[in-house]
Amino acid sequence: MSLLALTECALMHGQRALIHALSFTVQAGESWAVLGASGMGKSTLLRTLAGVQAPLSGRVLLSDHDLHKLPQRELAKHLAVVLTERVNTDAMTARELVALGRHPHTDWSGSLRALDHERIDWAMHATNTISYASRNVNELSDGERQRVLIARALAQEPQVMLLDEPTAFLDLPRRVEVLQLLRELAHKSGRAFLLSTHDLDLALHLADRVWLLSSDGAF
Repeated sequence: MSLLALTECALMHGQRALIHALSFTVQAGESWAVLGASGMGKSTLLRTLAGVQAPLSGRVLLSDHDLHKLPQRELAKHLAVVLTERVNTDAMTARELVALGRHPHTDWSGSLRALDHERIDWAMHATNTISYASRNVNELSDGERQRVLIARALAQEPQVMLLDEPTAFLDLPRRVEVLQLLRELAHKSGRAFLLSTHDLDLALHLADRVWLLSSDGAF
């Protein structure tokens, strides 16, 4: 089943067109890795897929719906994003951070129901973060924190997850763990994962499909 598709899209960063006439389809249960040198358009592509910026031309479809026409709350129920930037968590525990992923599914009061708590627990078990659920996020290692951020995205119950350099700042064992985790989650849950990375060797071994973004704006 097709979850995410681009049709003849052209993407721009600033005043420069980075990607031309891009078309592809991501199926349920697939993990994709997008590789390319800095400035080649990986982050621009992810921002477009996340609905943050519109393409110059073409369309982005999420389960056959125009992604850029979906209301933000509805979009968040079907698509989640994990970025490399540090999250300001103050005194938040790991479980409290994961619980933020349930926001699109709560009512105006933001109160969590029994089902929300079940999905939070599921996401933390799936990412092996339940053992440090009560720890302050600021006390976690980089690898532990990254797993918590993935758990937060999973708690949204999205069809598609986009991850911008999810292994940045991690040592080799943690990079392997994170990429293995994403592939396993894609295959077991039927979700689609698309990530940008510089880890060519790991991507070749652990992603179902690998795309290299070239300097001429083509895949």
